[in-house]
Amino acid sequence: MAIVRATESPRFDLPHTRFFGLLAPSRGSTELCTWRLEVDPGEGPAHQLDHEEAFVMLEGSLTFTLNGETFDLGPGDALAVPAHTWFSASNRTGATAKALISIRSGFRATMASGEEINTPPWAL
Repeated sequence: MAIVRATESPRFDLPHTRFFGLLAPSRGSTELCTWRLEVDPGEGPAHQLDHEEAFVMLEGSLTFTLNGETFDLGPGDALAVPAHTWFSASNRTGATAKALISIRSGFRATMASGEEINTPPWAL
């Protein structure tokens, strides 16, 4: 069993985006990673993951582009992005969007530039 209190969640910052690590192997989970995501207005980079990733919107809205098709998601909406699918998430509003993310531990990403990224620190 693993419990991670919101007050103990590590924070990781990238441009326009903050990740708050919840469950991950380093925090007691063996198969899943979850984190809370905060996205300020702006465009996110296109990338793909080697495992399916789930997004559940908590506040605000995000526009997802998957293989050229766009979807707007708002509070309570959920999206499963299939493995090996090119996608990006953008906040086209003036307010910060918040979402809960879940994916299998040990995932890897490939950026549109071809750069491969090992599991990021919020999911270790």
